Amino acid sequence: MQREDEFHIAVLAGDGIGEEIMAAGIAVLEAARSRTGGFSLAFDHLPGGAGLYRDTGEALSAQNYRRAGEADAILFGAMGLPDVRYADGTEPAPQLDLRFGYELYAGVRPVRAYPGAPLALADARAADIDLVIIRESTEGLFASRGKGIVEDDALARDTMVITRSVCERLFDFAFDLARRRRQRGRPGRVTCVDKSNVFASMAFFRKIFDERAARFPDIAADHHYVDATALDLVRKPWEFDVLVMENMYGDILSDLAAALVGGMGMAASADIGDAHGLFQPAHGSAPDIAGKGVANPLAMILSAAMMLEWLGHRHDARACRDAAVAIEDAVAGALAGGGALPRDLGGSADTAAVTRAVLDRLA
Repeated sequence: MQREDEFHIAVLAGDGIGEEIMAAGIAVLEAARSRTGGFSLAFDHLPGGAGLYRDTGEALSAQNYRRAGEADAILFGAMGLPDVRYADGTEPAPQLDLRFGYELYAGVRPVRAYPGAPLALADARAADIDLVIIRESTEGLFASRGKGIVEDDALARDTMVITRSVCERLFDFAFDLARRRRQRGRPGRVTCVDKSNVFASMAFFRKIFDERAARFPDIAADHHYVDATALDLVRKPWEFDVLVMENMYGDILSDLAAALVGGMGMAASADIGDAHGLFQPAHGSAPDIAGKGVANPLAMILSAAMMLEWLGHRHDARACRDAAVAIEDAVAGALAGGGALPRDLGGSADTAAVTRAVLDRLA
């Protein structure tokens, strides 16, 4: 009998719409697993988030932090509530604690145009948008999280940190991803996004990029200043393939890019390190619509597909990769069908209707 892979998934639904979209994501995961076979998923549901911090004084317990790290993958819903903050004014963010603690240096933000989803650009070429932003997720300007200083109410200072060890792994990840994408018909090109004409840290970033690019002679490598990248993501996003950049730049440009293909409701993401992977929609917890059943679950569903693809690649589990493709195809079919367009994309389908449309195509 063929061995079946079993993967243990730490699930943190979080705040706001987190529970609603997580339920959709798990339902789709189970349907895809049933369709392809060859693997099983065991879910470990863990509490965490701003609501937990408000009630207990702890956003994620040490025990559950450890359990998340022991899992084969971590699946996040949405965390954060605008009225729940630490004494310094910042928000509880267990996802950031996990990024830093488990060295999840590669923030992967795919940006893809789906037939049936509204596009921000009228140009017919916008239908060809298929790029990936890779955001370094553990240092850059975010290295100052919790360490910034304010002096005499007259000056505030946060510090950019760029290290060779993280950059080398980040760039190798980007070139490897471009190589795999080229096997699926993409150009096979990595663009380094920086501001090396102004900042020494960014000149260092670019220098390491060029060094690592030499190790991947089959993959094209080029550079783009971050301000010019913002311009060209609006002018001609279809020309990009894989873009790799510092943490804050990626935080900003990935939201801009998401708007090109429907908005944050389509923004799946992953934070990946050498030993761990965390997968979550890039949008927030949307407390204003929590409990109303109208949240768009597609970013959550696509993040779950990213988790399966990563598990399949990491463990050489073909069934996981097949299930990931099946989910992406089901999402594309649901949107192209026209009857499952979520409200944030201009349609009228609620969370249950969108989920049901994806499940129907998986069946």
